[in-house]
Amino acid sequence: MFAAAHYAALAVFVFSCWGFGRALLGRLAPPPRRDAALEAAMAVSLGVGFFICAFQALAIFGAFKTAATVTVVVAGFVAAAVQLPSWLRERRELRAMRANEVAAPWRYVERVAMIALALVALPALVAPLAPPIAFDELMYHLPYARQVAQQGSLGIHEWLRYPWFPYNYNLLYAAALQVGDDVLPHFLNALAGALSVVMVYRLGVLHASRLTGCIGAAIWLGLGDYSNALIDMGVALFVLSACVALWWWRESEPGEPGKVGKGIHGGMRWLGVAGFCLGLAAGSKYQALIFLPLVTLFVIRHERRVKAWALVFACFLLPCIYWYARNAIMTGDPFNPIGARVFGFTEWTPADYVQQVADVRVHAELPNALIWAVFFAPFSVLWKRSAAVRAAGWFCLYSVVVWVVTSRYPRYLTASFPLLAAIAAIGWQVLFGWAAAGVRRMSGNKPASDAATSAASATATVATGAMSRDTARSGARAGDWVLVLLLAVLAAVAVRQTAVKVAMVSTTPEAREAVLRQHVPGYAVMDYLRHNATGRVYQIALNEAIYYGPNPIWGDTLGPWRYTDFGALSGGDLARKLGGLGFTAIVLPNAVVPVFSARVDFDRYFAVQYEKDGSRVYRILPAAAP
Repeated sequence: MFAAAHYAALAVFVFSCWGFGRALLGRLAPPPRRDAALEAAMAVSLGVGFFICAFQALAIFGAFKTAATVTVVVAGFVAAAVQLPSWLRERRELRAMRANEVAAPWRYVERVAMIALALVALPALVAPLAPPIAFDELMYHLPYARQVAQQGSLGIHEWLRYPWFPYNYNLLYAAALQVGDDVLPHFLNALAGALSVVMVYRLGVLHASRLTGCIGAAIWLGLGDYSNALIDMGVALFVLSACVALWWWRESEPGEPGKVGKGIHGGMRWLGVAGFCLGLAAGSKYQALIFLPLVTLFVIRHERRVKAWALVFACFLLPCIYWYARNAIMTGDPFNPIGARVFGFTEWTPADYVQQVADVRVHAELPNALIWAVFFAPFSVLWKRSAAVRAAGWFCLYSVVVWVVTSRYPRYLTASFPLLAAIAAIGWQVLFGWAAAGVRRMSGNKPASDAATSAASATATVATGAMSRDTARSGARAGDWVLVLLLAVLAAVAVRQTAVKVAMVSTTPEAREAVLRQHVPGYAVMDYLRHNATGRVYQIALNEAIYYGPNPIWGDTLGPWRYTDFGALSGGDLARKLGGLGFTAIVLPNAVVPVFSARVDFDRYFAVQYEKDGSRVYRILPAAAP
């Protein structure tokens, strides 16, 4: 029942999103290549964007309350119900028009790839049911969402690490906390991943083959993290949606502006959709801004009319201008805090920036090896045949180059992962084609003089997905056994990961507490303070647990409440400074306790109030009163 209730809530939200998104798409000319699944995924994505804008507007005016949230969801549900009959009728008409088209039969390798995709999906279906335990979701994503949900308005919460960041996608989490529990935000994060997986699959089928779609979708599905309430997959969804809209615009036939289905009323409107999606991404995370130069170059090659660019800018600014204008007006830095070198320092000190950069460098590493094959895609015949594949390839190259130059932190590349996965799927087919050609040469099936032709043929057939059953088996049953072995290994891994995810699901308060105490350092003391704190609480080195503590709770490595401003003080000075700011308690892990308790006067001003699971709560004694 626990899983059914959450999936039912997700289904209602998806249907409502589709209702709003479908209403918007109905005002646009149909895409040149009709695909029901891709269009439906785009409709839901645009509906998610509509909800974000609606919640943002409500919160700006202090009206983001539970009743308003439910009203918007119901409105979307009604809109979907009204449009459903006409949509179903349209689907039947399209199927009737294609009745004479013979669908290509599923080949052996395609069936294997689809089974692999289903196996990869198993853990992802269970992962969102776990309680929140991820570091960043507990440190600021969910605390921010909870604060907005409780207050019903947007605000600057300086006790969070990033109080000035754009928080578009987090508004969905705030709405989820209003109407459900803190597991529901995981499903909204998973929704972004699922929609982009569908898009990657259908794009692969449309512009390459079923095999490409299955491999690309499986790679992206395997790379995504469905067990938390971060916002990276949301940003990836909107960036991918913008790319889809841009390509639909590019494929639309140019026409006269006055004709419906042409010009500004037809294909041109896809530019507006692309701008809107990029605005949603930029309003969720600063890293999305890196795609603007590439998109600008792509569009300006084909469109220079002022009217078109005005449409793009207006649609882009709609979902994100609030965050940047607010920051510019209140701090002078629209990109606070990352624009410090240009606009000046604000709450962060130069040492904070040094520490943040150092932290990113510590976590710098190569991304998952599954996407490395992206560099082999240009050797595929698809690179020459498909303009869409080349465009996606250049997007991937640009993304990787910018990522290498700026951070080399894998999570900062997540927004590009869907298209990286799709192009990597083509690259893997190239590699497998070369391997198959090599095996045939070594087995003597082809004369030496025909080796080059054989290799080219193998590469072409695999890269295009046109691999026959005979080619897949490569003249022997060895190929079958290799595929069976790979599927068996994948099945074992999928079952094991699913079992791990199932063990995290907590359907009772007792089970939830056991999971949280095991996976969240400091949970026990934070939970104690949440129920018993009588004043402000300052935490040290327990950032990953603040969501479960009092709301709000102060203390961080960066910003105005940085540890270094308090940690170097003597026991008496620390107690007096904290007491003067209204703090009544301090909480820290046992590993940090010796740093403070070793001070000769610490015990005079602080007393242990509670201790559990390796963390302590110290009460500030009355002797510390300033």
